[in-house]
Amino acid sequence: MAGPRTRPALTMPRPIERYAVIGDCRTAALVGDDGSIDWLCMPRFDSASVFGAMLGDADHGRWSLRPADAAATASRSYAKDTFTLVTRWTTSDGEVEVTDLMPMGDGSDLRSDVIRRVRGIRGRVRMEQELRVRFDYAAAMPWMRQVGTPDAPALLAVAGPDALVIRGPRLTASHMAHHGGFDVGEGATLDLQLSWFPGYRTVPEPLDVDACIARTAAWWRSWVRACVEPGAYDGAVRRSLLVLRLLTHEDTGGIVAAATTSLPEDFGGSRNWDYRYVWLRDAALTLEALLHHGYTHEAQAWRQWLLRAIAGDPADVQIMYGLAGERRLPEWASDTLPGYDGSGPVRIGNAASEQYQADIFGEVLIAFDAARHAGIDDDDFSWSLQCSLLREVERHLDRPDSGIWEIRGDDRRFTHSRAMLWAAFDRAICAVEFDGREGPVERWGEIRAELAEHIERGGFDTALGSYVQFEGTTEVDAALLQLAQVGYVAYDDPRMLGTVARIEETLIRNGLVCRYRTEAGIDGVPGDENAFLACSFWLVEQYAHSGRLEDATALMDRLLDGRSDLGLLAEQVEPRTGRHAGNTPQAISHLALVRAADAIADARGIAAPGAGASVARSSRG
Repeated sequence: MAGPRTRPALTMPRPIERYAVIGDCRTAALVGDDGSIDWLCMPRFDSASVFGAMLGDADHGRWSLRPADAAATASRSYAKDTFTLVTRWTTSDGEVEVTDLMPMGDGSDLRSDVIRRVRGIRGRVRMEQELRVRFDYAAAMPWMRQVGTPDAPALLAVAGPDALVIRGPRLTASHMAHHGGFDVGEGATLDLQLSWFPGYRTVPEPLDVDACIARTAAWWRSWVRACVEPGAYDGAVRRSLLVLRLLTHEDTGGIVAAATTSLPEDFGGSRNWDYRYVWLRDAALTLEALLHHGYTHEAQAWRQWLLRAIAGDPADVQIMYGLAGERRLPEWASDTLPGYDGSGPVRIGNAASEQYQADIFGEVLIAFDAARHAGIDDDDFSWSLQCSLLREVERHLDRPDSGIWEIRGDDRRFTHSRAMLWAAFDRAICAVEFDGREGPVERWGEIRAELAEHIERGGFDTALGSYVQFEGTTEVDAALLQLAQVGYVAYDDPRMLGTVARIEETLIRNGLVCRYRTEAGIDGVPGDENAFLACSFWLVEQYAHSGRLEDATALMDRLLDGRSDLGLLAEQVEPRTGRHAGNTPQAISHLALVRAADAIADARGIAAPGAGASVARSSRG
């Protein structure tokens, strides 16, 4: 590539909610409503980025495709029940339709593809492309050369282990980028293809675009057709379940928490984390949501993933893993990506992988119990592994931990963590009493009772009439809403209602729920954060199950109004403006939406046959 390296002028970043996601259940791309792919890692969610403009500017990598007319307007939607993005551009000269997708069906880790089809609808429209390939989080500038023919232009980009071939209208080099323009008349169709492949292999063959579009639509629609809908908010539930499937790796069964890294929870601050990994907690909760809606195949795949990941010494169990169960996820800061709107650092990897978070044992045992309840029985290996986990837990019942919110300050004895340990032993007792498994049920019952006694003594403040975040504080956190979800306490128990009142009093901002009060200073990270969407959905669930259906419906409607135009949710939202914050699309936000819809349907008495209720089973009834 010739010419001096110049940087485009910095502009305000595109709001997170104005990005669509397309994906192939191995990785995902974020496409702005301006026609630019600004985030893409290939070939896996946790691979290094090819396009990183979302965490910097255009020079950190992007692929823009839009009309040359700067005044062009766009409307967009997903083709029904798919992640095929269809954008209709209108200019003074006509209209075109751009279809963006990552094809399903024939993929593997040896290639990963993006298709962009342009179809003329009316008149004649001039389209422009800008391609800036930046491998390895914008650290590697590729060698690029023309490899096609005049009739079939193709551009090859290579840097070390990574290579791309881009096919379509010819692109020419200028100032460390490639540009090109073409006209599209009414009825005409032009196809653009980008294919990643290992740099040491030969260039892959072009795709049959018609076949890919048809096969991808059929794949997604076939998957969602099996959905058992709750009877309330069915469209939102269906889209959320599709998001959860998108975030489930097709080959390994690992469920990533989000498709991105380092989108800020606090704009301009340092609360930026890498979520492109498999948290046992999030994956277990996702499994429950999928099981409730009829997806036993995904549950079986996840269970196999879990058994592979945690096999070995129970003392070595981590709270999170790589997509294939990788254990080493060292956290480091990129020096080539400045961050979204200057919010640095951009983190790769996650140091939380080294934390002790006691609650994950409860979530894992609950997930195994849900699978058994859905007819997916344990084999001898999986049950023996669960028993081994319980023996490990028994050795550390009183150990302080980092908690569900991954506190980077001092470890504490979190009430939520203790309740999840209670749930772990409770579900093991369920397995013996209801499912014919064998185990020391009397000992487990004693431990469960001891944990409950500790929770009531140190985790409940009788003066406040509320559970508290951890022993020795009067603060609450939104994770306490899960005590009723796992069956530790009834939704309408006075202790739970008192806790809800404290959460409403101290954690709600402009009607939405925050995780905890950051100003209390226990999390070890400077700055503030926005409302955490999953927590607000948990409050919907609590309202629905405790006789406050009108409040549940009002909050649910507000939360659904805050989704993007494509039905997507990030991790957090700025309560005053509705601006999305944190990584996106976020699995825990979407699975909490599903649970909330289930709870409202259950409260209305309209849950569809076969749809799982959100109320957990417990050996206590």
